[in-house]
Amino acid sequence: MIELDGSQGEGGGQILRTALSLSMCTGQAVHIVNIRAKRQKPGLMRQHLTAVQAAAQVCGAEVSGDAIGSLELWFAPGVVRGGSYQFNIGTAGSCTLVLQTLLPALLSADQDSVVELTGGTHNPMSPPFHFLERAFLPLLQRMGVNVDLSLLRYGFYPAGGGQLRVQIKAGQVLQPLHLQARGERIENYAEALFAGIPFHIAGRELAVLKKRLGWSDGQLLPKALERQQGPGNALLVTLVYEHVTEVFSAFGEKGVAAEKVADTLAKAVRRYLASSAVVGVYLADQLLLPMALAGGGSFTCTEWSQHAATNAEVIERFLPITICRRHLDEGVLVTLLPS
Repeated sequence: MIELDGSQGEGGGQILRTALSLSMCTGQAVHIVNIRAKRQKPGLMRQHLTAVQAAAQVCGAEVSGDAIGSLELWFAPGVVRGGSYQFNIGTAGSCTLVLQTLLPALLSADQDSVVELTGGTHNPMSPPFHFLERAFLPLLQRMGVNVDLSLLRYGFYPAGGGQLRVQIKAGQVLQPLHLQARGERIENYAEALFAGIPFHIAGRELAVLKKRLGWSDGQLLPKALERQQGPGNALLVTLVYEHVTEVFSAFGEKGVAAEKVADTLAKAVRRYLASSAVVGVYLADQLLLPMALAGGGSFTCTEWSQHAATNAEVIERFLPITICRRHLDEGVLVTLLPS
């Protein structure tokens, strides 16, 4: 059994999700203590408990400690089973993070899978739906897998209620991927998604991006959603290159000016545009696990976060892989090698 301390490194939920994924993929049982110890509310929250319960259902695991607020978990996996699954987080907790937990195991299942998740699809502190759809999954497809993701309903914080569906082709083997350059820039655009809030908020956000990024009106897209899908507001910037697509996001919240939301996002986009690194800080983190399961890969990223470092440590506990980093003039070269 692999023993993990959930207070190591950044001490958040990623330790739990990566451990569950790799426990299912490798068949190794795991015991985690001090779950999310460095968060304001330590222990399992609703989305983390849903991830545990979903993982247990998918592989018939024996589990102990699966309760809200639990700081300790034992997870002994069985055989991963494909099929049709539905999971409801019950809050605005992130659907995409629960999906992140299940996807690697279901790629190697005995049959195709369809998974429907209900909860948050666009909320802070997690990758929004469009990040997975445009940035992450196309790279997985280049690694040889077939995954189709669709958004059925938007779900913003704090109401939730969003729905997404993923169809996963079984029996697929991830192949190593090496991302050496972005390639030619194809298009850039910004979207202000809003539901149940005034139009002028989206307009003010896009006006800031226009000024800070020097973009034309044709690159600025206000998107009104049905009122019942709100209240909510997400600001997205998508940068499409020949070999990679990056998606940056920021979210409106009560008491925060639209201009501040857009300014924060513009700074993140400008940092990426000023670098020659292929992927940003969040996509770098997401790529570690599939590349490790593929047995190798490499990419350059704008920075190496504590979140990524913690994720790498957990991955190396489960798999015979070494994750190497070398700082460059513009960013970090990350290489995964069999150990």
